[in-house]
Amino acid sequence: MTRRLISSGSTFEHDIGYSRAVVDDDWIFVSGTTGFDYATMTIADDLVAQTEQCLKNIEQALAEADATLADVVRVTYVLPDGASFPQCWPILRRYFGEVRPAAMMISAGLADPRMRIEIEVTARRRRR
Repeated sequence: MTRRLISSGSTFEHDIGYSRAVVDDDWIFVSGTTGFDYATMTIADDLVAQTEQCLKNIEQALAEADATLADVVRVTYVLPDGASFPQCWPILRRYFGEVRPAAMMISAGLADPRMRIEIEVTARRRRR
């Protein structure tokens, strides 16, 4: 059994003490991921733009684990304003429409008031 930690370079990971993702054999656990662009540590004001950036960040973490969004088996969405969740649906459908992982949406406060969404995924690499 192998365990590997993946970092995005986000200051949050260092300051709080966690990894963007943990790979444990064929399982990949991607931490709650927000819409920050980690290269610039900036975040858009718009929920839809943040959703898109979340998924790009998750794709990057999965790629480092030799996996893709097609390997995602579980996804959790957290939004401070649950009523705004339908705005995300077209983006989520574009990324997960064929994958159709088990999913859940929670309405809860996030660590930074600029954050409009946080997405966590669990993936399992398929035997290739």
